[in-house]
This record gives sequence, structure tokens and C-alpha cells, in this order.
Amino acid sequence: MSRQTADSAVVIGLEVHLQLNTATKIFCGCPTRFGAPPNSQVCPVCLGFPGVLPVLNRQVLRYGIRVALGLNCSIQPKIVFHRKNYFYPDLPKAFQISQYDLPLGSSGFVDLENKKVRINRVHMEEDAGKLIHKEGEPASLVDYNRCGIPLLEIVSEPDLCSPEEAYAYLKTLKGILQYLEVSDCDMEKGSLRCDANVSLRPQPDVLGAKVEIKNLNSFKAVARSLSYEIRRQGEILEEGGRVVQETRLWDDVKGVTQGMRSKEFAHDYRYFPEPDLVPFSVSTEEVEAVRAALPELPAQRARRFMAAYGLPPADARQLTAEKATADYFEQCVKALPAPVENKRGKVFANWIVSDISREINERGLENIQALGFPPSSLIELIGLVESGAISGKMAKEVFIESLASKKSPAAVVAAKGMSQVTDRQAIREAALAVIQEQPKAAEDFRNGKAQALMFMVGQLMKKTKGAASPAISQEILKELLGGENS
Repeated sequence: MSRQTADSAVVIGLEVHLQLNTATKIFCGCPTRFGAPPNSQVCPVCLGFPGVLPVLNRQVLRYGIRVALGLNCSIQPKIVFHRKNYFYPDLPKAFQISQYDLPLGSSGFVDLENKKVRINRVHMEEDAGKLIHKEGEPASLVDYNRCGIPLLEIVSEPDLCSPEEAYAYLKTLKGILQYLEVSDCDMEKGSLRCDANVSLRPQPDVLGAKVEIKNLNSFKAVARSLSYEIRRQGEILEEGGRVVQETRLWDDVKGVTQGMRSKEFAHDYRYFPEPDLVPFSVSTEEVEAVRAALPELPAQRARRFMAAYGLPPADARQLTAEKATADYFEQCVKALPAPVENKRGKVFANWIVSDISREINERGLENIQALGFPPSSLIELIGLVESGAISGKMAKEVFIESLASKKSPAAVVAAKGMSQVTDRQAIREAALAVIQEQPKAAEDFRNGKAQALMFMVGQLMKKTKGAASPAISQEILKELLGGENS
């Protein structure tokens, strides 16, 4: 099988585990505060002591329904919990309370820009503890604080065909979950975790052996690990070998996957109904009450931004992909009177999707809030440009200096003595010099080449070190060259 053939036969499905931001755990009253001292937020219930009984946290159910509806799932009216049995040092009960054949939500989907990714299931379960491995130490430590933290597992169908699609799906999914406000979705804290399943089809209608990749702590790690695993499996198939169905760990430093254990099947977990939690029903009225309270989700918000502010689809999608960015944009436009708000939406959008987004990416920040440039500063900066106090080029310099100094744009302009030259006589003198230095461009403009004027405006801006008003510069150059080109 050629590399090209292998790549075209890639099949990827993702399992996302989402920690819910409830105040207490799923089956007991222990707090869920992140960063507490190890083993300080535990009790006999979450540690699985004999004789204790779990009680479902009602907020977990509400959040679960909220997420399932947000992902276009059908809601299962009968709620049944199962025991998923396996031994691991961070699982004190030697079983996990989860859901099996009757998940809370099923048959949903997530819309990407060019395809629909189906959601197989959304189900509730409890988290396990956390093993802490210290380099050079002969033993590992266990922190049970995370035991019983409420989780939703969101399982996609194997509809993804490349690492790039998997990355786009995860970004889109995270955006939806942020809008639903059920989790902080912080991967560094483990609030959002992902396992990836990938296989290559040896034949068009035959699924290959599935490999699960664990230990993925970022979306980039998901994409990198999938790229590596696709190459690894492709090379095995090219050499006539057989891919083994297994679970592998991702080593982000070495950039490789490593074998961990053979891949488990459902029967390996010996699922059976949880005897301490009675099955119960969710009423249609409760589901519809949650549906009615759903917030505006990213796709809906993008459509509204396009209609209200005339934004192109790509900009609207970028602005609404993360709730923090969309909120920032709306804080900017809502600070203006309604007629101005509609007109200036594009100006704010251009700054956010270009200069601001670039700084966020280059600095490796989590979101727009971490940049430290509040909406009031962007409003002030754009106001300085529109009043003629500074030019657009100056505004970019002011923006960078404002980020570095933590001063407002107006304070930066005042401190550096930056101001746009609007003195017509001074600009006229600079324009005359440009015409004398660029006779060919001047002649080209007179002969009907409109772009020659913009070249001369650029030369004038260089001569004034970007201080001259571009609008006045263009107006004066036209006057000196004999008006509109003919």
C-alpha cells in the first residue's frame, strides 16, 4: 500500500472526557476544587469503602442533558448506571460507575465547516484518581482527590479522516462546550481530555485494526500523535505486516507512540447494572426545560454577526469559535450607539482576527482575556485613528507598545509624542518632494494608472515616517498632479 493510499484510508474517532464544573462530586458531597492538597477532598463514598451508598448529583444530570442537546443528541428517557470493572492503582473501588448500553445522549452531530461529524454517545461517569510519577523515585504516588469528579464522555463516530480534521473537530467541540458553561475546558487542569482511535483501511470496505492513543494533553498533541501513528501503521502495511489492536501512549518529547497494553473490549470490563443506583426516568418536561435554557451557540452567533455587522463568514466563524473572543467583540460594538455599532463592527472584527489574534498565538496565550488588552483599549485605539490623531500604521505601533507597557493607547500616544501630521502645508511640501523624486510614477498617474498614486502615497508616508494623514496625502497629491487621472 502506498503512503498516499494509506493516508486516503485513514479512519479516526475521538473519545473526549469532560470534567463538569459542579461544586461537588457526582455521587457524594466532596468538593471538586482544583489544586487542593492531595487526598484532602475524599470520603468513604468516593474511596469505595464497604457499606457506603452513592447518591446522584442532580446538577450532573442537568449538565449532561445540556451538553447532549447542545450536540444535537436524542435524550435517553431511562437512566441506568453500570459498573465498569477493572483494576488500576488510582481506582480504589476497582470499578467505575459509568453508563453502558443506555447512554444519556446518542445520535448527535457536530458541524465542521465542510462536513458533519456524528456523535455516537454522551454518557455520565465518575473520574478516577491521579498517579504522580516523580523522576528518579522508586515508587509512584496516588492522589484520590479526582475520584468521583463528574465526567461526561463524548464519543464520535469514526468520521474523521485526517489529523487536521481531528484538530478542527476538537476546537469546534471545545467552543460549544465553553458556550454551554458546564466546564472550564482547561486541558492543563485535566478538565478536557481526549483519547484518539485511529486505523487504516486495508481495503475500501474493511476497517483496519484500531489503535487507541492515550496521554494526549493538548489538541496539538492529538494532531501530532495521529500523524505519527498514521505513518507507523502505513509502514507496517506497506511491508506486508499486520497492525496489532492495542492501546499506545504518546510521548510528546520524543514525538512517538509506545505500546502500553492490548486493546480492551467491552466484555473485558464485565459491565453489569450498578446495584446501588436505581434506574429512573427523565421526563420530557425536564428535557424541554433544559432545551429552552440553552444559550446561543457558536454557529448561531456567527450567523447573527454576519447579519448584524456584515462580516464575511470566515471572520464570523473565527470570532465565535471561542466564547471569550465573541464576548470581547460584542463588548466593543455594544459600547457604541446602535447606528455606529453596525458600521464599525467590521473595523473591530479586522483588528481582532488579525493583530490581536496574531499576538495571542505568538505569545501562546489561552484566550483573548489573557492578552491584557481590554475592549475599552481597542475602542480607544480605533477612536484615535478615526479622529485623525494617529494613522493606521501608527495604531499598530501603539498597540504593541500598549501591550508591553500596560498603558492605555492614549497614554502611549501622549508619552511618545506620536501624532498624525494633518498640517496641509507640511504635507504639501513632502508631496512636492515625492513628485520630484518619482517622475515616472507621477507620469504614470497622469496617464491613467491609478495604482501609481498609492505608490506615491507610500513614498510620502516614508518621508514623514508614517506621520502624515494618508487621506490628506492622497488628496494633495491628486491636486498637485492635476486632479483625478484621466
